Amino acid sequence: MTCNDTSRALRQVAARAFISSVVLVLGASGHASSPPQPEVAAQTAHVRSSEVACARLSGRTVAGTSLTTTVVPASGDAPKYCKVSGTIAPALNFELRLPNVWNGKLYYAGGGGYDGALPGLILPPLTQGYAEVVSDSGHQGDGMSADFALNDPFSAQLFGSLSVPTVTAEAKKILFAAYGTAPDRSYFEGCSTGGREALMAVQRDPFLFDGAIARAPAYNWVGLMGQFNRTAKALAASGGEFSTAKLILLAKRVRDACDALDGVVDGVVSNPSACTAAVINIDSLRCPNGADAGDSCLSDAQLAVIQAWTSDAVFSGSSSYRSRGYNLTGNEDDPVNFGLWVSGKGDLKTAGQYIIQDTTVKYYLARDPEANSLTYAWDQNQTALYALAALNDATQTDIRPFLGNGGKLIVWHGGADAALSVNATIEYVENVRKAVGDSKAAASMRLYVAPGVNHCGGGPGADTTDLLSALDRWVTKGMAPETLVGQKLDAHGVVSRKMPLCEYPQYPRYVGSDHSPDAIKHAENYRCVSP
Repeated sequence: MTCNDTSRALRQVAARAFISSVVLVLGASGHASSPPQPEVAAQTAHVRSSEVACARLSGRTVAGTSLTTTVVPASGDAPKYCKVSGTIAPALNFELRLPNVWNGKLYYAGGGGYDGALPGLILPPLTQGYAEVVSDSGHQGDGMSADFALNDPFSAQLFGSLSVPTVTAEAKKILFAAYGTAPDRSYFEGCSTGGREALMAVQRDPFLFDGAIARAPAYNWVGLMGQFNRTAKALAASGGEFSTAKLILLAKRVRDACDALDGVVDGVVSNPSACTAAVINIDSLRCPNGADAGDSCLSDAQLAVIQAWTSDAVFSGSSSYRSRGYNLTGNEDDPVNFGLWVSGKGDLKTAGQYIIQDTTVKYYLARDPEANSLTYAWDQNQTALYALAALNDATQTDIRPFLGNGGKLIVWHGGADAALSVNATIEYVENVRKAVGDSKAAASMRLYVAPGVNHCGGGPGADTTDLLSALDRWVTKGMAPETLVGQKLDAHGVVSRKMPLCEYPQYPRYVGSDHSPDAIKHAENYRCVSP
């Protein structure tokens, strides 16, 4: 697989994961229930068909932006909608999707990687009646490449923080032109880079959205890219590569040690705080004398990779230039887990973390397309690190302006995410609590960790939860979310498993007396408990 092939695969995985993670919660029978009816605002202006909206906007110029419109007919699960396309000069492309019956609210779906393309249709918000908007963040190209940032500072600013408020302002003006009224509520939801965009909006534009959902947020660009760089160097060292067989060995060791610590053996490690290094005892896999002796053990070089990956990375220059280490979760042998993101399945330069840190070194730090990221000392150029942080880091913890304006924030992360460390997200939320105070945080912020879930979705855990409806109830009705329900859907969209989605630090512990394969699929057999 070439780097270009991997880039495409990573974009597809991220897109599928994000879309699956916002699919509507299905009925308890296991079959898709009828979509909930949108809460249609009383104003007659909100009750206009997509054809009427398209007709009113066709050929229009709104706030200096020329619009093109198309009525997209219903197809499969997708409802009929009006697609409104435009480019905010010089190159910020966006797409606004207007439902057949508007509920009076705006939903902004975030991007992924280094953006460069419009995200695909997100069905649940559109089905619920939201006007849905997406953008390419101001440039076009490979979503795993930062080449746009080398000679175009404005594109770099748009990617960093400006594209979301710019497109949001345009979307609200278009909605007014179409319906004669601005949206009653505006929400943002995104995963990975989209999660960073959510936190960036909360921190830098606190009055832009009424609520935000930050999934697996890549909020600390300097720290996390630096950690990617450090792990890549460990993998590139002689003997550091991991074969598929080595990953199977590693994952089995973790599952054998930790799977039962949540009350049931089900392939999901739900109690990570009990799955300590001492319990795993990774050194028990060490090859005799530390030299690679085949697939039944790990060499010293491979153990050094695990040490680099699971330990905190701290760099000079600022207290925010850091990233927490990863957990060993027993998911390392999943096809879209460690092999895809970290080791490259034996070919490091195809790994997602390698590709994105390498392009960051080339186009932000060294500013040389020929630079070798494996020989680049991450914090050697403090000026470059500062510039990168100023553009892309969403590390500010005092979000009182957002909370004081009534904003609500839901943070979610997959517990087995190999792309971005769940511990880094936990650290950010804990630091926000310290900055704003426990009472403000409890009134306006929630953190959920989904056990056994990979980056944005996938893995053996329950990766599907309708966080948007939970956020909307919180904002509009004051109903704060508590324990939610996570679901696992099969390839046909049928529910194959349900588990509680617990407020962190609680985790779902199995309390049922029946440990049959069927019993462990039901949420009522679990309780959210503290570690």
